[in-house]
Amino acid sequence: MNATVTPGKAPGPGARNARRRPRAVRTAGGLSWRLDPRALLAGALLAGVAAAAAIALIGTGDYAMTPSQVLTTLTGGGTPAQDFIVHELRLPRVLVGLLVGAAFGLGGAVFQAVSRNPLGSPDILGLSQGSSVGALIVLVWFHGGTFAVAGGAVAGGVLTGLAIFLLAWKRGVHGYRFVLVGIGAAAMLYAVVLFLLTKATIYDAARATTWMTGSLNGRDWNQVWPLAVVCAVLVPLVLASSRPLRMLEMGDDAAAALGVRTEHVRITALLAAVVLVAAGTAAAGPIAFVALTAPQLARRLTRSPGPNLLPAALMGAALLLAADWASQQLFGADQLPVGVLTGVLGGGYLLWLLVAERKAGRV
Repeated sequence: MNATVTPGKAPGPGARNARRRPRAVRTAGGLSWRLDPRALLAGALLAGVAAAAAIALIGTGDYAMTPSQVLTTLTGGGTPAQDFIVHELRLPRVLVGLLVGAAFGLGGAVFQAVSRNPLGSPDILGLSQGSSVGALIVLVWFHGGTFAVAGGAVAGGVLTGLAIFLLAWKRGVHGYRFVLVGIGAAAMLYAVVLFLLTKATIYDAARATTWMTGSLNGRDWNQVWPLAVVCAVLVPLVLASSRPLRMLEMGDDAAAALGVRTEHVRITALLAAVVLVAAGTAAAGPIAFVALTAPQLARRLTRSPGPNLLPAALMGAALLLAADWASQQLFGADQLPVGVLTGVLGGGYLLWLLVAERKAGRV
């Protein structure tokens, strides 16, 4: 298959814009797509950071391993002890972190694209709180085990997402109404969480508090495989909606004029994002602010318009693994759950974002 590369239109005059000019790749069969060199470089950089963080995290623990030992063991050349430590104890934790971070980053990018608001994040709009309510109902009232709690978290997140969508619907879903309904739902669901905690026994309350903090501790292959299946099905579906979501940022009328089925795209992308976030929450708990910060940081890194879905997913994976590694390095045996560290860092980022939005006159 022959392909030619031709420069696209520059966004404005000047050498700087010319250097960042997107390129259009056309095949002999008539297919074409645009490539942004900076976005491609940013994606490769984020993938490298995520891979480096994964190797460093696998090598961290009471039995420390060098990166070369980790790579040797992953390729089947380690000792029996190293093979057990890597494949049974540490690799599942890292894979859960990668998948959860990618799911949160991708889900947050979809929510922000649909709401057209940088604060449009699942943990601000009630999805995380809904998953917490579902998990606590199973845990407090039915004393369910790990899989039952995970199922309750998925059900709670999906039902919350559907409820917010239906309440925000009025001849379509618009960003301002969607954000307001989500914030209201988050407040009510948090009150339900507090009520359920008051009804729990001391043992169940301790379990619930640990789960709600968000952590990768103790994760095994039982959490990896269900989450991997969900991501394998839904991530390509969401990525396929990247171009229509980018057109939706121009407004529904302009997108419809370009042939985009606006409500179909919006509903499909939102439902997929809701399930991704709910599955990630079920696997690792409601880890705070990853879904909020990852899309914003990815967009600032690529400097490209549109939702930047793939860079957001890679940024989420890199952020979560880096935060987990930092937690182990900073606190050692008294390691903080990763949700505490992301909450502290994400809260600071949220304050900065609010100040920046206020200076820009958007809030």
